[in-house]
Amino acid sequence: MVKCGCRPIGVCSWSLRCDIGGVADAMRQMGIDHVHLAVRPALEEGGDSYISAARKENWTISSTMIDFPQEDYSTLASIRTTGGIAPDKYWPQNRELFAGAVAVTAELGVRFLSMHAGFIEHTQAEYAAKFYDRMKCLADAAASKDVMLLMETGQESAAELRQFLVKLRHAAVGVNFDPANMILYDKGDPVEAVAVLGPWIKHVHIKDALRAKQAGTWGTEVPWGDGEVGAERFLRALKGAGFSGTLAIEREAGDERLRDIRQAVERLSRFQG
Repeated sequence: MVKCGCRPIGVCSWSLRCDIGGVADAMRQMGIDHVHLAVRPALEEGGDSYISAARKENWTISSTMIDFPQEDYSTLASIRTTGGIAPDKYWPQNRELFAGAVAVTAELGVRFLSMHAGFIEHTQAEYAAKFYDRMKCLADAAASKDVMLLMETGQESAAELRQFLVKLRHAAVGVNFDPANMILYDKGDPVEAVAVLGPWIKHVHIKDALRAKQAGTWGTEVPWGDGEVGAERFLRALKGAGFSGTLAIEREAGDERLRDIRQAVERLSRFQG
């Protein structure tokens, strides 16, 4: 197992854009055995074979991940209106998808299930009440199977997410911390955010980015260590917060993803702070 200090290094399965066999081959090449596993394929036609293939691999599945079909990431405005559990039109379908993802996660013996919940908005009372109710519904479903729901960072500031978590007060809700998302959405300094969210951080994405030059537009994802996260500062902040879980490399841009992921493994493995 390749480690960064005392923390295991993994990869997000969807970053490799291939089937389970391809993910397994890539992981063997890089010498890693931890994976953040997308599970929506397990809920689609032929899903049983996906689960069987994942089980055959000698992996530690650090977390599973569910995304939702209606999500449109083409602009910041489009993901604000289509992201996560907020759109009323898709709530029944997404609630069922989430329930299926919880069942698969429990079947695989995995503790965590991550997702993008959508935009938190405390200034609109009706929206906020709906969002809290829906998150409690999903968290209760996760808890019934001894699974913890992890909200991914980025679509709100660390202070806003902390406010939400404190008010929700649900033992089955934690954080999957993605530092690059905070830069891509222009929601603050990810290193400072670690201190704000430390008690809730259960899983971490290794991803880097550059802030947008024009307000209201996406930042740019770049290979780990080439952006504005501040790789060593970030890793030291995680250590200071007591985080010892999996560092799962995510690469969602570029034409050389395997090369970039391999480079991230090498850079992480050299860090002993």
